[in-house]
Amino acid sequence: MSCLMVEMKYGSQFPPRKVTSRSIASNRRHGLAIFAKYLRFTTYNWTTCFFKRIYLQERCGEISFDSPDQNAKCVRMLGDARVRGQTGVLSERRGSYPFIDFRLLNNTTLSGEIGTKKKVKRLLSFQRYFHASRLLRGIVPQASLYLLDEDYLGQARHMLSKVGMWDFDIFLFDRLTNGNSLVTLLCHLFNVHGLIHHFQLDMVTLHRFLVMVQEDYHSQNPYHNAVHAADVTQAMHCYLREPKLANFLTPSDIMLGLLAAAAHDVDHPGVNQPFLIKTKHHLASLYQNVSVLENHHWRSTVGMLRESRLLAHLPKEVTQDIEQQLGSLILATDINRQNEFLIRLKSHLDNQDLRLEDAQDRHFMLQIALKCADICNPCRLWDLSKQWSERVCEEFYRQGDLEQKFELEISPLCNQQKDTIPSIQIGFMTYIVEPLFERWAQFTGDTPLSENMLNHLRRNKAKWRSLLHKQHSSTRSNDHSGQVTGSQEQTLNEEETP
Repeated sequence: MSCLMVEMKYGSQFPPRKVTSRSIASNRRHGLAIFAKYLRFTTYNWTTCFFKRIYLQERCGEISFDSPDQNAKCVRMLGDARVRGQTGVLSERRGSYPFIDFRLLNNTTLSGEIGTKKKVKRLLSFQRYFHASRLLRGIVPQASLYLLDEDYLGQARHMLSKVGMWDFDIFLFDRLTNGNSLVTLLCHLFNVHGLIHHFQLDMVTLHRFLVMVQEDYHSQNPYHNAVHAADVTQAMHCYLREPKLANFLTPSDIMLGLLAAAAHDVDHPGVNQPFLIKTKHHLASLYQNVSVLENHHWRSTVGMLRESRLLAHLPKEVTQDIEQQLGSLILATDINRQNEFLIRLKSHLDNQDLRLEDAQDRHFMLQIALKCADICNPCRLWDLSKQWSERVCEEFYRQGDLEQKFELEISPLCNQQKDTIPSIQIGFMTYIVEPLFERWAQFTGDTPLSENMLNHLRRNKAKWRSLLHKQHSSTRSNDHSGQVTGSQEQTLNEEETP
């Protein structure tokens, strides 16, 4: 079948010529070289291998083996990590090539063959060139490069086996998947939760939709990018496994939760709603200054669902219901509605009237779970939490610089000269994160995950307080030294005056 597909793609490129034994041998060598290229890409991207294996074992959805031209397109798309857009132009993968974690490489059995760090860097440099250059099509990679790829695949697979752990390092996972953390994670979770089989989703269509979502995030945003979406999705997966909630969730609930987490910030411009309103942005006018960004994220997601035709095989009433519930979940992430949801959650918990057998109550708790996942960074390990804090503040500061450039009033938390990272984080934890996660822990019943998150939150807050204290001490010390220097200068001037 694979040879047939290669022939379908490349057969028309070769003019007819006299058939000889030499020409037959040459065609075979050329065909094998081209086929080797597809095998190389398949071994490079382990996600592709997963897709192809499921694709061959169990066909679901719209495309079948009775349509060989469609199958050729599917295999070409799965074999190549790049996706052809509407214009027919290949777009490169999002993100840069991954940084090699030498600590993990040293643990492999192949560390003796790979050699020094310098040699590994040389191999990676050639690998980057190999993937980027069209002149090298058909050339089979050297064994050392193959081993290096296998090391990446092994690390990524190992991480996915622990995707339910709260210490999951999404930054490392993004590097190991070559900037494709969101697509790789979602495909894995859809398979783990049995959603592909339950909803009879086509694997190729699912992959195409997830690539669309991932590429609609802006990688130049320090915080609101596809890595943040993958982090929120991983957190959502952890929350969906909490026994108090998991025992009542339906496949539809799980799919809605994961899709909403993945797409909740899609096409985020890197500025907040007040900025869009005061600059009279067309989105602010379109949504009448109410949940502007959240409405845009929701509508963009619906557009991609329809364009990809991921749910086209389901009844129209079902797809419309999914779209509406997606909107309800994504709109719940509006930080301006925080008190609204907290008051409602507190009322349910105090009255003990949550009935998770009821679809409305389950949906409300999915909204709370997504809100928690969206702002869970302060509840992560310090090293991860600190990175996220620096990223979000960098995005705030960029907005402040933009406002200053255009002589607009600088938004709260966006003035780099006045708003320090520790002070921003302490305020965020105190007034936003702590109240929500304390109520979430009350709902889940103080599970190990909830206790772990609250412990991280308290430790991280204490560290930010310590850093803030050091900043204040340093500022006072500098001010005091400046005053001493000034008085000394005045004394010297008086002594020099006759």
